[in-house]
Amino acid sequence: MPCDGDDKESKGRLNAVNIAARVAAMGLAVASAALMVTASQCTVVLPNGAEAHTVTYSDFGPFVYLVVANAIAAVMVGVAIFLSVWKKGSAKCSRVLVPLLDVAAPALLYSATGAAFATSEYMSYCSPGRGRISVCDGTVRGTNNFCSQVHMAMYISLAAAGAVSAAELVKNLTLPFGSSGSDSDSDAGCEHGCHHKH
Repeated sequence: MPCDGDDKESKGRLNAVNIAARVAAMGLAVASAALMVTASQCTVVLPNGAEAHTVTYSDFGPFVYLVVANAIAAVMVGVAIFLSVWKKGSAKCSRVLVPLLDVAAPALLYSATGAAFATSEYMSYCSPGRGRISVCDGTVRGTNNFCSQVHMAMYISLAAAGAVSAAELVKNLTLPFGSSGSDSDSDAGCEHGCHHKH
């Protein structure tokens, strides 16, 4: 059997890692949304001198969804952090809300990131007389920054989803004690490590 002090210490460490993962997820979600929003007003210049066209993230529905989902997820994670560290709050409220937030936040992030990745393969617009023009085509000038920001925002969103999932995994993790040796050895070790005055 582990000492009570050891058990509390291990729970404290896991809780610290859990909070750190949540904070990282919140920061990544905000960064992803901000990066996607700034991917705007990109002017596409075609090599044959055709009329230039301006594209922005808002031209693509899944990119807008990515921004909204990351913003909402950041708020959810922030609320979960607050409920986890607010000792004076209602324990019953935390037990109900935190698991729901832990499920909803990564679900939003994964769905939005998946939709964005699917759309990124077909980023294009309709040009009169030329049909559909791929925004990230290598022959098109002026779109390098736009395409880079869009893809970076998607990867950061995916990292945010992974951080939330990692936080949930750590929260449910239990560190083993006394995995080797007999119970008597464990008891002896506990008696040695935890001094009690009689």
